[in-house]
Amino acid sequence: MQENDTLERYVRQMNLPEIGQEGQDKLAQARVLVVGAGGLGVPNLQYLAASGIGHLGIIDGDKVSLSNLHRQVLYRESDVHKMKVAVAAQHLKDLNRHIHITTYPDYLRRENVLDIFPEYDIVIDGTDQIPVRYLINDACYKVGIPFIYGSIYRFDGQVSALNVPLEDGTRSSNYRDIFPIPPAANAIPDCNEGGVIGPLPGLIGTIQAIQVLQYLLSGNCSLTNTLLMVEGLTMDFRKIKIKILHENPLYHQEPELTPLIDYEAFCSSTSTLNQPMKSVTVIQLKKMLDAGEDIQVIDVREPYEYDIVNIGALLMPMSQIGHFIDDISRDKPVIVHCRSGKRSGDIIDWLESQHDFDNLYNLEGGILAWADEIDPSLPKY
Repeated sequence: MQENDTLERYVRQMNLPEIGQEGQDKLAQARVLVVGAGGLGVPNLQYLAASGIGHLGIIDGDKVSLSNLHRQVLYRESDVHKMKVAVAAQHLKDLNRHIHITTYPDYLRRENVLDIFPEYDIVIDGTDQIPVRYLINDACYKVGIPFIYGSIYRFDGQVSALNVPLEDGTRSSNYRDIFPIPPAANAIPDCNEGGVIGPLPGLIGTIQAIQVLQYLLSGNCSLTNTLLMVEGLTMDFRKIKIKILHENPLYHQEPELTPLIDYEAFCSSTSTLNQPMKSVTVIQLKKMLDAGEDIQVIDVREPYEYDIVNIGALLMPMSQIGHFIDDISRDKPVIVHCRSGKRSGDIIDWLESQHDFDNLYNLEGGILAWADEIDPSLPKY
């Protein structure tokens, strides 16, 4: 411990048998990198600094804006137009003068990631850019450190502990096991475009911080191989088990040989915007089913969505689609649907480009259109 006031400062958490003096010393020796000092990064930084993490790294090339303040509560009006990493470091030192902070006033890129990541024990995903998230994932896999994934959109959020070392010497699932098929780089709006309720990043970021503390104290995380999904409007918390996807390209070579690719191009490669796609309407599908036509109907939503409402299709979740390749028919029309038609379109594009399917049809409007036009008694979400 560093100074006489440290016992008083940390006594409430040191009273926990899971922490104590030994655990507090572990935290003081820990090195944690936060990628992004925004909505998710801020609560991570605040709670980890307060917890006594010895070395915090912060990478972000952005400046504080007035529109940040409703959710990024580390910053003040007087901080607007200043670099986030500099302002964050100062406020965190005001909170806990004992910690060491390294700032990187830059965005995370292929060119700098391998100079930064090896200096840390664990990485926190605080970005809202999907290409950067794949970069974080692949770099952590290459370097051999875990990262805590978090994402937010409007009222909803997700958290998972990825690439965590297991007792048998292997690693837990990573981001590519959850999302093997990236959306286009601009397909999912960030907070600026899609909006977000202010307290949600605080909630999701705090859950991330708990995962970090669990790992540093015990080597384990409660969200290993698990995706936590939070619905802010209903306060529903759901857990989905993540399966190791053997088609994950990271598993096909030694981790240290993992290439860091052009992630913007990678995420854009699955865009269907400029490619025609075969589709059917819900009315056409209803006629096919009523006529007893020999077709296969696949639902690529997640299991919890299927439980809310379904039309009896075969459930093949997008997050696990690689496990179902052999179950998808090649000799009859296959109708693929999701909630609105977006995810099913991405799945079709991936299956056609990666597995040479030519018999796939997207259901226009998804199950929402079915509820609107075929069966209004179905619940909508």
